[in-house]
Amino acid sequence: MGQQTDETLTVSEAAARFGLTAHTLRWYEQVGLVDPVQRDGVGRRRYAEADLNRLAFLTRLRTTGMPVREMLRYVQLVRSGPETAAQRRALLEAHRRQVLARIADLQADLDVINHKIDTYGG
Repeated sequence: MGQQTDETLTVSEAAARFGLTAHTLRWYEQVGLVDPVQRDGVGRRRYAEADLNRLAFLTRLRTTGMPVREMLRYVQLVRSGPETAAQRRALLEAHRRQVLARIADLQADLDVINHKIDTYGG
């Protein structure tokens, strides 16, 4: 995914990067969606590249409608090791089907809106 860097972000910086609140990031850690984050010398969370990569993926899952319980299931499978790859794939394939259905619904809604716009001429 690119060159590894030693840059870390504070909870506020990480939250801003993903459009979340600091409270949400702390909650993600509390419920186990992300591993405990390293802390600096005064105890502040410092999000490393691996943490940010996981947050980027989790944010995508959440914004596409995956329930937190399914996100937790996915993370638990990842932590269980490579032997769970088929289960992870199945979980993501099921989610993909749901996302595609939502896209189809949105397209149908957009078609209706476009038709209505067309009735006003232009």
